[in-house]
Amino acid sequence: MKQIALDIGLAPGPSLANFLAGQNQLVVSHLSLWVSNQVRSPVPTYLWGETGCGKTHLLQGVRAALAEQGGMGSVGWMDADQLEPTAFNDDWQVVLLDDVHLYSAIQQHAAFNWFVHATAASDGQQRWVLASGAMPPSDLPVREDLRTRLAWGHVFQLQVLSELERRSVLRQQADARGLFLSDEVMDFLLHRFSRDLASLIHWLDQLDRYALQTKRAITVPLLRQMMEQL
Repeated sequence: MKQIALDIGLAPGPSLANFLAGQNQLVVSHLSLWVSNQVRSPVPTYLWGETGCGKTHLLQGVRAALAEQGGMGSVGWMDADQLEPTAFNDDWQVVLLDDVHLYSAIQQHAAFNWFVHATAASDGQQRWVLASGAMPPSDLPVREDLRTRLAWGHVFQLQVLSELERRSVLRQQADARGLFLSDEVMDFLLHRFSRDLASLIHWLDQLDRYALQTKRAITVPLLRQMMEQL
């Protein structure tokens, strides 16, 4: 059988609007107020929680909201994949630090430098720092001066969505792609794969692409066939 290349298809990007808050409504409201320019407090914010709770989605959602306002170039972004972070840029309005628990010594040094420059800028304009990690600031395996700064401002714990909420997100994501997912397919996705929502959305993207390439309806047999080819 000819193997079909599986690329991630078109999908709506992460935003604050398409984040299903569940028990995390307070966090979403906090971030939404800031990006809407209603509350532009320079006090830093730190989000923590286990894999799949939506930390990266929210940081990317803030970045997308600022881009819509024409401020994409004024955002400093760092995650664990950036092995050689850039120097702090005075044009930045916001510093976004994702998955700080994975930072190397070099990345920790850069994050601390960014944090200091953002909160004590020479031009007198303090920048907002929004960071995320898998654990509370006090438990982070990072240098002490960075850990204390991440704990300085607002700290929110994100809760993983329940199965009912994950089902709602998958339905929402499928509708956005024009896909029909039967209850049987939905059950298969939810029970066979990680409860990590990002992983589920990844599989939905793969399934969308595979169904288009094979010109077949989305069914459990089609999903099984796709998995065999990976």
